[in-house]
Amino acid sequence: QVQLVEAGGGLVQPGGSLRLLCAAPGFTIRYYVMSWYRQGIGQERALGVSIIRDATNYADSVKGRFTISRDNDKNTVYLRMNSLKPEGAAIYCCKASRMFTEYWGQGTQVTVSL
Repeated sequence: QVQLVEAGGGLVQPGGSLRLLCAAPGFTIRYYVMSWYRQGIGQERALGVSIIRDATNYADSVKGRFTISRDNDKNTVYLRMNSLKPEGAAIYCCKASRMFTEYWGQGTQVTVSL
C-alpha cells in the first residue's frame, strides 16, 4: 500500500512563507511525476506545480513564488511557498503518477490570514 504523507501546513500571514513536504516511506518516487495540487473551499482541485526528473512546471498563479524540489534518496518532495496570498489558503495534496497509476496523499491545510 503506497502512502504519501504531507506535512508543513499551518497558519501564515499574507506575504509569509511555508515549506511543505510530501514523504513516501517505502516507495521509490524516482520514476514518478510528483505534483502538488490545491483545493480551496468551494473550488475545484487545481494543479499548482509538478516535477518530472528535474524539469518543473508551474501554474501561472504560483510562478515565481513557489518552488518544487525532490530528494529521490529520501523519497520526499518539497514545496517552498513564498509571498503567500489569501487566495492560497487551501488543502495542498501531493500526487505521484506514472503511466496509468497515480497515488494521492491526504493533504495538509494551509491557512493564509492575518
